[in-house]
Amino acid sequence: MHFVEPFFDWRLLYIAAEDAQSPFYGRGYSEVEYTHAIYNFYIHPQWDEIGSPTLFIKILYTDYEEGFVIIEMIGEWNDAIENDIMTFKRDIIEPIMGEGINKFILIGENVLNFHYSDDSYYEEWFDDVEDGWIALVNFHDHVISEFERINIDHYFVMGGELEDIEWRTYQPDQFFKKIDDLVTKRLG
Repeated sequence: MHFVEPFFDWRLLYIAAEDAQSPFYGRGYSEVEYTHAIYNFYIHPQWDEIGSPTLFIKILYTDYEEGFVIIEMIGEWNDAIENDIMTFKRDIIEPIMGEGINKFILIGENVLNFHYSDDSYYEEWFDDVEDGWIALVNFHDHVISEFERINIDHYFVMGGELEDIEWRTYQPDQFFKKIDDLVTKRLG
């Protein structure tokens, strides 16, 4: 797992550690020292910890004018034991929303598993975005199935074309436009 880096091609456009409005502002990173692990498997040091031993993220891009953020995720999303959604919502999402962000693109191709607890934080997040949305992109089928099985899928825009997007081929604003168009079609 230590070879799986967060996507870095947009770093010339945005770095969360250099964004004074980001929850990761001022954070330093090592290129050689591996300090974080998911179940005894070291992960690349560029991933950001969010207070969970199994779920890490990287804010790849934020556009405050358009009101969107793109977040890549890695690990096991575990609400049952670690209450990851509470930590993610309180420590990352709420500060971002405080800066005017209401459209969230979560990239989940490196999310290995999902373990459910309850839907209260998902419902709260959904209610908080008001005119915005939360889109899940490229999550594995078994993770999507688990969201659907426990009925939290209605808090997200997910499935269909959102599960097979070559997002790395886009610039962030183009990627957002593609997702926004897909979301608008579904909600309209």
